Amino acid sequence: MAVNAKRIRSSVLLASILGVAGLTSCYRTGNPEAVPPEPVSVVLNSLGFTFPEGLNENRNPYLDYIKERTNLDIRVIVPPSEGYEVKLNALMASGNPPDMLSVFSDVWVANYAKSGLLLPLNDYIDRYGPALKASIPKEAWDKVTFNGNIYAVPSVNDVRGIELMYARKDWLDKLGLKPPQTLEQYYEVIRAFARSGPAGSGKPETHGLTLIENLGRSSPFFGAFGVQLGQWLERDGKLVYADILPETKEALTFLRRLYAERLLDPEFPINKNRSLDQKVASGQVGLLSATWYDTRGAIELSRRNDPQAEWIPLDYPVGPAGRKGTYETSLIRQYQVVPAHSLRAGAAIRMLNFIAGEGSRELKLGFRNHVWSERDGRIVTDFAEHDKHLYRGMYSSLVDVPSPALLKERLDSLGPRFQLYSNVQAVERNIIRDEFQGPPTPAMEKYKKKLSGLRDVYVKMIVGVLPLDRFESYADWWRREGGDEITKEVNEWYQKQREVR
Repeated sequence: MAVNAKRIRSSVLLASILGVAGLTSCYRTGNPEAVPPEPVSVVLNSLGFTFPEGLNENRNPYLDYIKERTNLDIRVIVPPSEGYEVKLNALMASGNPPDMLSVFSDVWVANYAKSGLLLPLNDYIDRYGPALKASIPKEAWDKVTFNGNIYAVPSVNDVRGIELMYARKDWLDKLGLKPPQTLEQYYEVIRAFARSGPAGSGKPETHGLTLIENLGRSSPFFGAFGVQLGQWLERDGKLVYADILPETKEALTFLRRLYAERLLDPEFPINKNRSLDQKVASGQVGLLSATWYDTRGAIELSRRNDPQAEWIPLDYPVGPAGRKGTYETSLIRQYQVVPAHSLRAGAAIRMLNFIAGEGSRELKLGFRNHVWSERDGRIVTDFAEHDKHLYRGMYSSLVDVPSPALLKERLDSLGPRFQLYSNVQAVERNIIRDEFQGPPTPAMEKYKKKLSGLRDVYVKMIVGVLPLDRFESYADWWRREGGDEITKEVNEWYQKQREVR
């Protein structure tokens, strides 16, 4: 999946180097003038992908496919994911950075662009990027444009939300419970799962609910109060920051109640995605805010480990005021930037243009008749080969562009069992929109790092290290330490958008 980093273990993808050559030979185009390939160096994030034995980020059939179709000699650099942004800063300070860097922070892009350390890309996109111009929406370009200049090629999230609720129906049935709908019904199910155990044995063998670090997988519970952490919401014609609203305190109070009653996994502050997946797969969790693709991940592993496990999607919990929903993912997932002194900007844009255009289908779906084939007018995926080739996402994610038809085709090809496209539709029907879609404001660039500490404060409130009645004082701290300045700039942007409309 493009939206979640997965580690893939596999044996040999191809029997030999000849096999690799065979995969790409059918994609070669003639070059009668024998123009030597133009070199270009690019820094990518691994996104958690690993390569089958004998292959790596610079030696694999998908990179060969890009090279041969663009006549580029691409050298890929993959720093460790841990401390990735620190490595980018070091490369930028080296005096000889690579030709293109893949970045995940809008504030990073804004700071380096305004410091004159990134190259404006307008002319290169006009000359070498017709597919980029045709496929990437204006609102995405607007987020990477400063003083009329484009400083990054944005990769757009093709799904605008992630989380939805899933529960084990076999546990609900054993305990005589119906699928929950209201928040209070969710509480009753969570308590029953935690205290009665999966078989109704009365042994506390399971967690009623589990989350991950930084309050990940909590979105539907905040949505029950009409808010989402980190988002800007419209109230009375102005934008307000959700994290300091009274409704957020109500959501924290609900989660504090679960923790105090030992219904919430006590390890949630340190859980990572892998920890949560293991708990789901091993039968310790029967209700969670899943990702839309977990039906092919942790939930599928649970089914394999326990043939009795029957998972069903749930309605989002409805709060006391009738609200529900989940967070909206950011419009842009990655930014591809070119350092100011690079002489290969044209090559970088040619590569990105191919990924967004001519090469997008093969890079998204995998090679035809290897990863998938067409039968009766529809795509049928070879799961074993699909999993071996997942690393192609390292390249395709550089320029994801909106393509609902391709998304449906790709997800449906993985089989009806996983309900992937239905899950995507369910998520997108319940999005609580983030109303601020502009580039980072100057105050965000200045204060964002400091103010991000509010999330840690809220975790401490849930586990009881800090009292909930301190919420208002921390909200005041946020306003005082730069939040008011950010809010002023955000609303200046918002008013301009409303005038344009």
